[in-house]
Amino acid sequence: MINSLWISKTGMEAQQMQLDVISNNLANVSTNGFKKAHAVFEDLMYQNLRQVGSNTSEQSTLPTGLQVGLGVRTVATSRSFSQGNLQQSGNTLDVAVQGNGFFQLTMPDGTIGYTRDGAFQLDNAGRMVNSNGLLVAGGITVPANATGLTIAQDGTVSATVPGTTTPQNLGTITTASFINPAGLDPKGQNVYAESVASGQPNVGTPGVNGLGGLMQGFLETSNVNVVQELVTMIQTQRAYEMNSKAIQTSDQMLQKLGQL
Repeated sequence: MINSLWISKTGMEAQQMQLDVISNNLANVSTNGFKKAHAVFEDLMYQNLRQVGSNTSEQSTLPTGLQVGLGVRTVATSRSFSQGNLQQSGNTLDVAVQGNGFFQLTMPDGTIGYTRDGAFQLDNAGRMVNSNGLLVAGGITVPANATGLTIAQDGTVSATVPGTTTPQNLGTITTASFINPAGLDPKGQNVYAESVASGQPNVGTPGVNGLGGLMQGFLETSNVNVVQELVTMIQTQRAYEMNSKAIQTSDQMLQKLGQL
């Protein structure tokens, strides 16, 4: 009976973690390029009170055993990198990846960060940066007098400069893909970092070798399904209540036992 108290406690902790993940998903429902996550659970070790397959006589064995589980624990948060909806913004610096791939950003320490958020802007030097001022890898600089900025599907950035009729090539936005994107390390601010689990990045031209093409004037919205998250929240609440009820029942049974 003491085990039931501990087991129900682990169940309540697991459902609390599930609710934390759901809350984060809902909080980021309007975050550009956000990818939803869900908690992954596993059962704990078992008390083996009667070994399955043990001999009951010289000619017979037990078809089933007697094991008592000791609860549950959270082992991971798995992130879904399914495509979010593409929303037209009308901003020439907004870019979305339609398909597989991440934009590359130069972090303050010189490493490369990866993001699906293509809401780019220009800094005071005309360099293409994200909302936090991180440079887009490749060092694309737009002249102050440039007009008609164009970002092609293959990432080629060009603009028209006064005095010329031919668009000037300003550089190329390359994207990167990973064997296991769920293994990327989320750093916050819509940025992920490479990890041992994600594997090394496969950098290439958008629209080639499995990388998605770019769409100028669009932003990728969050892939969080609000209705699905609310349903999961209700399920989590009910599971938490049931574990709480199990603790109350065990406590009442212990009180009866103490009255004997």
